[in-house]
Amino acid sequence: MSPAPRFALGFALALSVSAPALAQSDGGSASATVSTAEFARFTPGAQAVDTRLDYSIWNEALDYMVFRMRSSARDVPPPIRSTLGTRMTYGHDSLYRLEGNRILFSFLEDEIKQSLVTYREELAELAGTIDIAGLPRNEQLAYWINLHNAAVISKIAEEYPVKAPARMKVGPEELPLDEAKFITVAGVAMSPKDIRTKIVYPNWKDPRVIYGFFRGEIGGPSINDEAFTGANVGRLLDENAREFVNSLRGVEKRGNTMHVSKIFEEARPYFFNDWVGGLRAHVGKYAREDVTDILLKTASVEADLYEEDISDMAKGERQPIYAAGQGVGRVPPNVARLIGEYRQKVQKLIKRKELQPKVTVIDMNSPTEEGYVVE
Repeated sequence: MSPAPRFALGFALALSVSAPALAQSDGGSASATVSTAEFARFTPGAQAVDTRLDYSIWNEALDYMVFRMRSSARDVPPPIRSTLGTRMTYGHDSLYRLEGNRILFSFLEDEIKQSLVTYREELAELAGTIDIAGLPRNEQLAYWINLHNAAVISKIAEEYPVKAPARMKVGPEELPLDEAKFITVAGVAMSPKDIRTKIVYPNWKDPRVIYGFFRGEIGGPSINDEAFTGANVGRLLDENAREFVNSLRGVEKRGNTMHVSKIFEEARPYFFNDWVGGLRAHVGKYAREDVTDILLKTASVEADLYEEDISDMAKGERQPIYAAGQGVGRVPPNVARLIGEYRQKVQKLIKRKELQPKVTVIDMNSPTEEGYVVE
């Protein structure tokens, strides 16, 4: 996490005439649910207008808001002890509490929360200025992922403190966050789930897109500390896929069954016609030794893993300060405890040589980082 500079959110559009049009997809899996008529306008077109979107300000916001938790150690953390003098426990106590990057919701001031709402609205309004479906495919994908994540983050920030985003009631109809149509793009009201299942999943055949969407909960894919762009979308999706598949919240073994996250059930009609074989093959592409061993020792698959706790540092709770010295430096005890557990995990990863500096080589002659094109 970087120092906390003041940032003003806005949106800028930049044109590029140097990069060639990116490869086109054939429209996604044949088993995918057909988009309704109102969402058909967002189906990627055959001709890509060579336009690039600049997310530098969203990148700055994420750099400020995201606390990186690093990769999973695949160890069950110890039980949480109650606060001295009380039987109450505060802060994250989930088995997955040391996995997935976090948003610093509890540290966001009102000015920043309002800026997030403004950015979400401006990003959605952009589709009234340019034809999103006419952009290169990677640009379209980056747009939808960023809009989805900005919408989820801004709405949670508005309602914070929140313990479980899935239980939020949004709008006059009091719908769940994932189903509330509080995003309007080109006159079409949509929910975060609509972006995933009516725009992206039906029109991209690469299952890596699953890992771009942040749901505000520990159980879902991690939030990146940099914005998606047409250039980096493939690299970031690869990183997210590898992190998630090799985490406890992604894959576990119980008996002869490989238990996986519930997010795969939502994606099943679009990417996994062969549920068991297809999903196992997908997991195998990113599996490290522990998860590869699970693949070898199981035969069936069940999607039942998930954690609804908010992906923040405090579990949406404000812990009372009972003694002098607690909450020193404006860091509440429940947050300080999580940071302490995080540091212990990092030391463990270093000792195992699972966390080492790496050098990323970028081909400057390629239209996308490391040559990735997401179809």
